[in-house]
Amino acid sequence: MSLQLWCLSFRQPYAGLVLNGVKTLESRWRPLLTPLQNQTLAIHIAWQDWEGEDWKSVLSGPLGMSSTQIQALQDSGERFGRGVVAGLVDVGETWLCTASLQGEELHRLEQAALLIGLQDKHLTHLTNPRWLTQPLRTRGGRDLWTVEIPEVRHGSARCILYILKSK
Repeated sequence: MSLQLWCLSFRQPYAGLVLNGVKTLESRWRPLLTPLQNQTLAIHIAWQDWEGEDWKSVLSGPLGMSSTQIQALQDSGERFGRGVVAGLVDVGETWLCTASLQGEELHRLEQAALLIGLQDKHLTHLTNPRWLTQPLRTRGGRDLWTVEIPEVRHGSARCILYILKSK
């Protein structure tokens, strides 16, 4: 028996930032996560890094984190390495961020997404992030794919091998 979940690859540092509860808003050019509202999504850590540095600017600027705090977040996100399913997050509502959105509301959303320039992107709330106690090594996929988290016997009890723990 196993737990089957939808899975999505995130590049670093975003995968770790999602699982550490710092990034609470995902942005995509299309409404990829809309069908998963009120479901749990497995987070896969991709091999490649995100190319931009907006996330660092948001963490050090509006969120006021020091370079030491930012490095600690990066290190935490790398605890399992790359090419693994590392945790789970619950998927909330998805909506389109209009091109006309500006000012304080836009800045609040950019802080939650750790990304600048959200206009015309589909935004999805992510909640309840939790790391797995051990990684599940698997190849990533494009868009959404399913992953099975196996169940094993632990003494006389049956449990999911990758028991979840909070951040």
